[in-house]
Amino acid sequence: MTHQASDDKDKDTKRKSGQRNGQEQGRGAASRGTRTADAPAADAPAAGVSRRRLLGTAAVTGAAGLALGGAGGAYAGAATRDDPPTALSTLGSGQVPFHGVHQAGIATPAQAHAHLAAFDLAAGAGRKEATALLRRWSHTARRLMAGEPAEGAPRDTGVALDAGPSSLTVTFGFGRTFFGRTGLHKQLPAELAPLPDFSSDALDKERSDGDLWIQIGAQDALVAFHALRALQREAWKAATLRWQMTGFNRSPGATARPMTARNLMGQVDGTNNPDPAVAADRKKIFVPENGSPSWMAGGSYAVVRRIRMLLDKWDKESLAAQEKVIGRRKSDGAPLSGGSEHTKPDLEKRSGGSVAIAADAHIRVSAPETNGGAAMLRRPFSYHDGFREDGAPDAGLLFVAWQADPLRGFVTVQRKLDRGDALSAFIRHEASALFAVPGGPREGEYVGQRLLET
Repeated sequence: MTHQASDDKDKDTKRKSGQRNGQEQGRGAASRGTRTADAPAADAPAAGVSRRRLLGTAAVTGAAGLALGGAGGAYAGAATRDDPPTALSTLGSGQVPFHGVHQAGIATPAQAHAHLAAFDLAAGAGRKEATALLRRWSHTARRLMAGEPAEGAPRDTGVALDAGPSSLTVTFGFGRTFFGRTGLHKQLPAELAPLPDFSSDALDKERSDGDLWIQIGAQDALVAFHALRALQREAWKAATLRWQMTGFNRSPGATARPMTARNLMGQVDGTNNPDPAVAADRKKIFVPENGSPSWMAGGSYAVVRRIRMLLDKWDKESLAAQEKVIGRRKSDGAPLSGGSEHTKPDLEKRSGGSVAIAADAHIRVSAPETNGGAAMLRRPFSYHDGFREDGAPDAGLLFVAWQADPLRGFVTVQRKLDRGDALSAFIRHEASALFAVPGGPREGEYVGQRLLET
């Protein structure tokens, strides 16, 4: 008798659970509208719970969701309860707007994971195909940056299905060759003139340049990869991948307090950056609203360099020698002239009869004071692509520098470095590209619309 009552209770529980699941699916379908049977939405309910429901209750913060862990029982239990979902952690809940005066991913603090990718328009593809591609890419980027799926399967692989936006940013740019292939010769900015050759260059042409460029950044590696995969699939027959590079930074929360990131040489990297919040610095980073060409208003020019570090050689140097090459203490990033990390280097200070910061120290040679005020916003990522045939690590820096005018920014500084920078003995520039990155899209616009619809 006891067993029978227990069985009846179990059946009744399952029946009620099924009714609630069906109601939940019905409400989800109604809110999403109709869709074709062969392309179900990626947020379609699975085991009675939709991704939209998982992210639902904390939408006011930009993202939220259910911490599922690895237990299937926790997932099934959540599907049959009306309890509000558990909020995502700070790492997953960060959201960056897609629309704005500037594209995301420029002034945005650099994330822990990144992908850089360049594409070439396919043979026969022109302005029409490029316009359709930028529409698709913008639509997908907007959704992903909001923590939404890239729409129905198979267009969304489900890789990041249970994650929040994780501060995802997607940034788009145009290479010099794009303008000839789309018949937009008259819109080619003078600032996209080819970069000059430098003595330290050993460039691989196949990993340089490109018609189109995408920069992806996120605090979660799966979210970053998911965005790369979704955008590559959206290229379809309009464009083919030319090159792709994967980078990383220190993860948020890995230090007791927020700190400037270190590169693979162990040096604090990015201390003397211009500040986008300061009007004078902003002019060095972004094209003004009345700038030329008009479609670049609010935009910036990105110099991308793959810089391999000769780490085995570097690691053989003493700490004192390494600090002399850079001009900063390795422990805290403070200049050798004294103070703390953010103390302005005193280039005139002398110690023991010689200048505290050597004449060929990296921070002296690259300082705005020694380059006519030239500056650029450096937003790099480290990379490690395994080991070379000689056993040395194939690792270094994916250097990304933003400026309103590359000739007055990167070119001016790199020419000076090329003539006498102590760091040059420990690095090799192996790939290079320059892209025009237009201003951010307004509501209802796609990236590049003001160029492609002129």
